[in-house]
Amino acid sequence: MAAPKKGRNASAQSRPGRSLALILIAIVALTGGMFASGHTTPRLGIDLAGGTSITLRAVPEAGQEGAINKTNMDTAVDIMNRRVNGLGVTEAEVQTQGNSNIIVNIPKGTNSKEAQKQVGTTAKLYFRPVIATEVSGGAAASPSPSASSSASDKATDKEKATDKASSSPSATSTPSASSTTQGRPVTDGLKADASPSASSSASASPSASGGASGDDSKLQAAYAALDCTDKKARAKAGDGAKPSDSTVACGQNSQGQWQKYILGPAEVDGTDVDKAQAVFNTQTGAGWTVTMDFTNAGSKKFANITGKLAQNQSPQNQFAIVLDGEVVSDPYVRQALTGGNAEISGNFTQESAQSLANMLSYGALPLTFKEDSVTTVTAALGGEQLKAGLIAGAIGLALVVIYLVVYYRGLSLIAVASLLVSAALTYVIMALLGPTIGFALNLPAVCGAIVAIGITADSFIVYFERVRDEIREGRSLRPAVERAWPRARRTILVSDFVSFLAAAVLFVVTVGKVQGFAFTLGLTTLLDVVVVFFFTKPLLTLLARRKFFANGHSWSGLDPKRLGAQPPLRRTRRPSPSAAGPVDPKEA
Repeated sequence: MAAPKKGRNASAQSRPGRSLALILIAIVALTGGMFASGHTTPRLGIDLAGGTSITLRAVPEAGQEGAINKTNMDTAVDIMNRRVNGLGVTEAEVQTQGNSNIIVNIPKGTNSKEAQKQVGTTAKLYFRPVIATEVSGGAAASPSPSASSSASDKATDKEKATDKASSSPSATSTPSASSTTQGRPVTDGLKADASPSASSSASASPSASGGASGDDSKLQAAYAALDCTDKKARAKAGDGAKPSDSTVACGQNSQGQWQKYILGPAEVDGTDVDKAQAVFNTQTGAGWTVTMDFTNAGSKKFANITGKLAQNQSPQNQFAIVLDGEVVSDPYVRQALTGGNAEISGNFTQESAQSLANMLSYGALPLTFKEDSVTTVTAALGGEQLKAGLIAGAIGLALVVIYLVVYYRGLSLIAVASLLVSAALTYVIMALLGPTIGFALNLPAVCGAIVAIGITADSFIVYFERVRDEIREGRSLRPAVERAWPRARRTILVSDFVSFLAAAVLFVVTVGKVQGFAFTLGLTTLLDVVVVFFFTKPLLTLLARRKFFANGHSWSGLDPKRLGAQPPLRRTRRPSPSAAGPVDPKEA
C-alpha cells in the first residue's frame, strides 16, 4: 500500500507545470474578456473621478418600522434613479447599502445642489382628475360634444381597470379604465389632502374642475406654452403647485410620445393605497394587471372621484396617477368604483405592471430619507488623490521588493513573480467588476490594495521560512520544498482566513466608502490563496530542480552554510541486521 502512495506523490510533484499552465490560462482568459468588454481600466469612484456622493438613511414613522424592507428600499432606488436621470445625469449610481441606507453617486458636471434636493426629498403620489390632455405639439385629446358617451369604446388598445370583485368574464357592467401610459418609471407617493372633485363639464378650461384654485388664465397660458419634449420644461411643469391646486403636468404614453395635461386638485393621495401588486389574470384573459386595495378612507375618496368622473366624456373621465409632478398612468372610468379596490388591465407587460404596482405600493409607505453625509470632490482633487494613492502603493511595493532581494536573494525572484501575477489578476478582475456589478475603485479601495501587498508577501515569507527550516535540519532542497509545504499551507490558510473574515465583517457592518476598503481586502486575500497554491509553490518546485537552487548557491537564498545547517547535510540509512550478518551477543 505504501508504494502506490509514494508513486502518486512523486507524480504530483513532477508535474507542477499543470498548475502554472492553469493559472496562466486563467490570466489570459480574463485579460481577453477585459479587452472584449471594452473596459480596460477599473471604474473610478466619485472620490477619484470627481463628483458628489450622498448617503441617505431611511427613517420610518412611529409604529411603521416594518416599512423598511428590501422590496421598498429597492423601489426607493428606482425612484431616485428616475430623479437623477431627470437631471440629465449619465453614469450615476444609486444603490442600497445595509438595510436602511442608500448611496447616490453623481459624477462631475452635475449641479450638486439640485441633485441633493432631488434625491433627498420624499416622493409625492397623487390621483388627480384630468381636465385636458394632448400630445405635446399635437391636437387636443378632448372630444367634441357629440362624441360617444362611452369613451372606452374608442380606446380598445389601451389598458383597462375594473373592480377586482367584478372582474369575471360574465361581469358585463364592470367599470373599465384605460391607461395611455405603460412601463413608466417606478415611483412612490406620500401624503396629500383630498380636494374638490372634477366637474362633468367637457370644457378643457381649468374651471371645469369646479374647486380648482389659482388663476385660470395663467393655467391656460402655462398649458399652451408647455413643451413636454423639452427635459427642462418637464422638470419645471407644475412647480409650486399644492395638492389643492389645479396644475399642469407631463407624461409619456405607450407609444413613447410626451403628452401634456391640465389636472384638477388631488382627490386621493399615495397613503390611501393599502396594497398594490402585479397579477397575471387568467380568468378574463387580460394578461398582466395591476390590482389596488385602498384604505377605508381611501375607498371613500376613490369611490367619490370615480363616480364623478364617470359622468364626463373623455378625457375628463380619466384620473391621472401623478408622481413627483409627472403623470405615470391616466386610466378612465365608466362608473363609480365602490368596492375599495380596482384592477388596471390591458397592454401591460410583466415589467411595466410590476413597475406601476411598486410605485403605488411605495406611495402608501410612511418612509422618509435623511442625509447622513454629502461629499463633493472636484476632478482635480480626485486626480491628486489617485496619484498619491498610486505613489504610496509603488513605494510600498518597492520596499517589499528591496527587503525580499536583500534577505532572500534568489528566492526573491519567485516572490516578485508571484506579486506580479497577483497584481495582474487584481487589476483585470477589478476592471471586469466595474461593468458587471458596478464596482468602483475609490480611495479606501486603493488603500486596501496597498495593504494586500503586505498580506501577499507574508504568505511567501511563511513558505520560504519553512523551507529554510527544513534545510537547517540537514535536508536537501527538493525534499525540503515538499516537507515544508503542508505546514506552510496550514499557516497561510489560517492567516488568510482571519484576514478575509475581518474584511467580510467590515463590509457587512459598515456603509459608505469603507466598504470599498473591505471589498478590495477580501478580494486580494482570496487571490493570495490562488497565487500561492497555483503559482508560488509549483514555481518553487520547478526551480528546486535547478542546480543554482538545488546546490545551495550563495546567492540562491538557500545556502546551507549561511542558514547554519547541522551536518550531515544528507542522512545515510543504517544497514539492516540481516544485511550486516549475525550480531555477536557480546557486542550486543
